[in-house]
Amino acid sequence: ELPVLNYQAHHLLGRIRAAVGSPDEAYQSYQAARQIVEKLRGDLSREQLRISFMKNRLAIYEELVELCLEAAPQPRREEAFEHIEQAKSRSLRDLMLNSRSEFHLATDAAPDSIRQLQRLRAEIHSLSRQYEAAQLGESRRSPEWAARIQAEIHKREHELLRVTREIPLPIAESSGLASPPSVSVEEIRRALAPGCTLVEYFQIREQLIAAVLGKHSLDFVSLAPVSQVNDLVARLQFQLAKFRLGPEYLAVFGPSLMKSTLHHLKELHHAILEPVGKLLRGDHLLMIPHGPLHSIPFQALFDGERYLIDSFKISFAPSAAIFALCQARAANPNRSALVLGIPDANAPTVAEEVRKVAATLPQSELLVGESATAKVLAEKGLHSRLIHIATHGYFRQDNPMFSGIKLGDGILSLYDLYQMKLPAELVTLSGCATGLNVLADGDELLGLLRGLIYAGAQATLLTLWDVQDRSTAQFMASFYAHLDRASDKADALRQATLELRKTHPHPYYWAPFVLVGKVTTG
Repeated sequence: ELPVLNYQAHHLLGRIRAAVGSPDEAYQSYQAARQIVEKLRGDLSREQLRISFMKNRLAIYEELVELCLEAAPQPRREEAFEHIEQAKSRSLRDLMLNSRSEFHLATDAAPDSIRQLQRLRAEIHSLSRQYEAAQLGESRRSPEWAARIQAEIHKREHELLRVTREIPLPIAESSGLASPPSVSVEEIRRALAPGCTLVEYFQIREQLIAAVLGKHSLDFVSLAPVSQVNDLVARLQFQLAKFRLGPEYLAVFGPSLMKSTLHHLKELHHAILEPVGKLLRGDHLLMIPHGPLHSIPFQALFDGERYLIDSFKISFAPSAAIFALCQARAANPNRSALVLGIPDANAPTVAEEVRKVAATLPQSELLVGESATAKVLAEKGLHSRLIHIATHGYFRQDNPMFSGIKLGDGILSLYDLYQMKLPAELVTLSGCATGLNVLADGDELLGLLRGLIYAGAQATLLTLWDVQDRSTAQFMASFYAHLDRASDKADALRQATLELRKTHPHPYYWAPFVLVGKVTTG
């Protein structure tokens, strides 16, 4: 059946491209093509296949959105919104609704395969610890030795993924992977708290658009061309990267860095936010980025006088459907908090940070250094309301499944998170670039965020870039101090951000913290 459906999809697309009929006829043809694509995608049992399958098929959804918005005599706005949702972060949504990923260690797989996976994971952890020790100068090893160890790590990573993908999924499991129906506009509205406006970005060919959804409204706005926005994002990232040049550089060029950063933030504000400004209602913005916008600090967008955080509390989601699913999750009834810290020579203030956080949170358990292991996280995280981990984050552009964070017994990767259950109200990863992702086809985010959402977290607090440790410690202590008193997590985040900005005015210090998922408590 799959080859037949694939042929039908290609045949329909060919007819659409050659057609000169009415918009209604084109819409019907694209709808038929979309239904076939959904059927094809639903029959794929592997997460990676579902992600890669969307390549070269997003044009169907883009055309449907455009045809809905151009429909006469009235645009079909709600249909357009639902088509956007069908094209964004679908694989992650399917994971939340259906069965486990193929990367979940299958206990019902063949014993030899399980033993092979366990051996490879153990070897990766052992080699990673050796490599980390060499990088920190804890062992006297040559650069050539470190390069060989890194090559051995990558070799085992590829072997682990190969073995994982070769393990057959049980029939009962694969039969439950049919794509769920789209989430309606009304369902999204019901998930929005009073005073919240949702802004979802999307791309139609080379044009960026924004859908602005409120409790009683839905509007679409055309924004800047995608090429212009990509250029602005790259320019901002270039300015922020200059903070890696060291304190001497910052002491000399600090004022000019501030001026340049504000200039780029103002240009981005003009390109992606100013056109929707009159449609923003309430005091809370739920931002759903698209493409490179996932990497920008929306809270720092600057209109020339005020930052966006001055007017709104801000949170994020990969898609509106994932946001709604996070709202429906039940958190641990326990009030306990788990605080883990892994200080080292490159992050000496981590110990200070976790002590302050643990002192702020009631019923907290603090574990530092070698006692803060993946086993502890798996066992105690299962019963914790709040989880805070202060450590180094490692972003792997070459292999996102092995992006991770350093724990007391090695690197905890996205692959490892897929094996865990962490049904916490909030998981915070306080470290370097823990919020970075690789963007796959269909606006799928491959990074630590994906693993935490899959593991069951209602919400996550992550960082977009490497942050100065001392300012991060100050921010986190302030955030948790506000958490119980604030109206919700986004309000606590806003108050902590404004406090940090008083002592660290450059957005590099106060703007990288992003809250993803459920904002309200409980």
